[in-house]
Amino acid sequence: MSDYGNDNRDKEELYSVRVRAGKRTYFFDVKETRGKDLYMTITESKRNFDNSGNPSYSKHKLFLYREDFEKFEDGFIDATDKIKELMTSGKFRDPIAERKAHDEANPTPEEEKSEVSTEASTVEDHNSNNEASPEGESNSENEASSEDDVNFDDL
Repeated sequence: MSDYGNDNRDKEELYSVRVRAGKRTYFFDVKETRGKDLYMTITESKRNFDNSGNPSYSKHKLFLYREDFEKFEDGFIDATDKIKELMTSGKFRDPIAERKAHDEANPTPEEEKSEVSTEASTVEDHNSNNEASPEGESNSENEASSEDDVNFDDL
């Protein structure tokens, strides 16, 4: 029996980072080939449950070789830039904003406690800002930012 097909699985990872994203987890693993070249595997792992409630994991793996890193990065950036552009049209769902709105409407007990103390200090800050500015002028910093605004650069 040949070890040819199993060589990549036996390689020790030189570096690994895990990114949790909701029901999915992504693993970025740096490995080396027999010839001492470097490559990356990107693995998506998603937890599923059977009818009995037992968890199982489905995994999808992508092998990305060093000579392709720049082209991969260019394509990834182009695609994410296009998504950002399309999102400004308002024709598509924004699950990030939906999740934020849901979380704000349904705070956890810990968040409710911190919101009460934050609201009190915000009221004090707002009152002190109003006292410092002449009547009729608005505080443009407070008006310029809205909780509904989504900054895609932060994504």
